[in-house]
Amino acid sequence: MDNHQLKFMQLALAEAEKCEPSPTAFCVGCVLVLPDTFVESPTILATGFSRELPGNTHAEANALAKLRNITETQLASILPSSSPPSLDEVMTHLDVYTTLEPCSVRTSGLAPCADALIAAKIKRCYIGVGEPDDFVTCQGARKLIDAGIEVIWVKGLEEQSLQAARRGHGSK
Repeated sequence: MDNHQLKFMQLALAEAEKCEPSPTAFCVGCVLVLPDTFVESPTILATGFSRELPGNTHAEANALAKLRNITETQLASILPSSSPPSLDEVMTHLDVYTTLEPCSVRTSGLAPCADALIAAKIKRCYIGVGEPDDFVTCQGARKLIDAGIEVIWVKGLEEQSLQAARRGHGSK
């Protein structure tokens, strides 16, 4: 992992720390990064954490929702070009940094984060640790891979990512 990737995973961990702990849900952080495809250096486009937005929301879904709310003017200021790409095109180049494997099942009935990332057509997903089977059996990484999204398991931050995820769970 290079210095940029480590920095973005550490930012995702900092996002996870913003979560209100819950005994029945994980605390997850997410950072959406545009690699140096359209910009000189990797650029953060949005961040998110679990339960940040109303409705029992998850980190990846929140970051995507915030990104979808940026205006064309804001996007043009991030991507200085005579003809900046559309947000849909930008999404196909996104790197997602998430502290916990994107969910593939939601007990709340909301759409799983893996499905949202697939629908956004992101390029790559860096994952801090696999989702433990505390609540459901997760196949998020498998769903991403099957959809053609590159999945990178980040080495060295597993314990920190799991500890952040389980804040509020008592002793596990």
